[in-house]
Amino acid sequence: MKKLYARLAAVCLAAAVWTAACGPQGGQSVTDTGTETGSAPAVQEQTGETEISLWTYPVGGWGSSSSLSNLLSGFRRQYPQYYVSVKYLDYTTGDAEIEEAIKNGEQPDLVLEGPERLVANWGSRGLMADLSDLWESDAAGQIYESVRNACQSRDGSFYEFPVCMTTHCMAINYDLFREAGALDYIDEETHTWTTEDFIKAVEALYAYGQEKVAAVYCGGQGGDQGTRALVTNLYGGSFTNESHTAYTVNSEENRKALELLYSLDGIRFDPGLLGGDEAELFGSGELAMSFCWNVSQELNQIVRNQIDGQSFEIFPMAFPTNSGEPRLQGGIWGFGVFDHGDEARLEAAKAFIRYMTEEDAQYKKAVQISTYWPVRDMEGLYVNDLLMTEYGMFMQYMGDYYQVAPGWADVRTAWWNMLQRIGEGEEVSKALEEFDRAAAQAAASGN
Repeated sequence: MKKLYARLAAVCLAAAVWTAACGPQGGQSVTDTGTETGSAPAVQEQTGETEISLWTYPVGGWGSSSSLSNLLSGFRRQYPQYYVSVKYLDYTTGDAEIEEAIKNGEQPDLVLEGPERLVANWGSRGLMADLSDLWESDAAGQIYESVRNACQSRDGSFYEFPVCMTTHCMAINYDLFREAGALDYIDEETHTWTTEDFIKAVEALYAYGQEKVAAVYCGGQGGDQGTRALVTNLYGGSFTNESHTAYTVNSEENRKALELLYSLDGIRFDPGLLGGDEAELFGSGELAMSFCWNVSQELNQIVRNQIDGQSFEIFPMAFPTNSGEPRLQGGIWGFGVFDHGDEARLEAAKAFIRYMTEEDAQYKKAVQISTYWPVRDMEGLYVNDLLMTEYGMFMQYMGDYYQVAPGWADVRTAWWNMLQRIGEGEEVSKALEEFDRAAAQAAASGN
């Protein structure tokens, strides 16, 4: 029998940690002293200080002022000549806020996000500073090659310096699976299952009376790493070629996967849902499984359970595959620097990055706050943390990081638009052909 009580104890311990990390969300601007800030800062000549701004997406505790306060205070003590203001973004409005700032010439100095934005979007548009000099340190030389490649543009420039990484997975309602007799179709030791067993599990749940087994959410790009991994894993398809120069979604393997999902009773294509919405429906018990999951989602669920008192056992899973070797979508997060043509602000931003990433003791804190994993080998990061150990096992399944292919921003839109059309009844092969045309056009334009 699964070691349920040990896992529940780990979840309870994590709850205390994560509750303490909760802070302001959305677009509130807060400095390390909790003071509201306005537009992009500049050099403060009258005090001899250089003020820079950090805008951070909600990457674990990096989206929380209470979690960052000690890190920011430590940086301030070591570099009293630099002052950092922080604005906390969310994934619903964050992109629009940054685009508006770019249009007005008020973009931040530092942004904490991933290569798909820092490299493939803003970097490719010539908006970011080249951070190649930061990659010359001993610590940078230890970063995994796959992460290094994702942070580098085709012209050789580095538009990101990474902090942490994870693999996205899916999750099941363990209690419901047990009641429906569907636990026979998962491998509880490896957290994996085959495509055939996935089909059997969906059928068992639906026969048990669970009409809403899962949702292929397609209301926008939020959480699309889940639907991409689901489709490409089922029958061994791919999203791009190995060199990330062309999109390979229109394939027999992916066509077969999409047709399967559309045909299964209990799985619906839902244009009204984003990934976060789907995860909430799963957390409330309405869905039997989630395709938009990772350790942060479970930690968020812990907090919600404390509030409403409702809970069930969540069991994380790799996506089903016919090969027996799942390829999970990876996430990489780090710092990019918008190029303002101001050397003082650029040097301050680089000092901030070095402070957070070069020395092991400080870097460990920066990673732990993210609730993800380091981008280089580091022992003892989550000692005695059973929940993080459980999710850490998925790192071995991390697949190719292809989100730096040309035209990535437009291709993400083409993806969820395609899923919507399939959900409306359009023939899968026709929808794939339309996606293919849109992806080729986006890749040619490089947007």
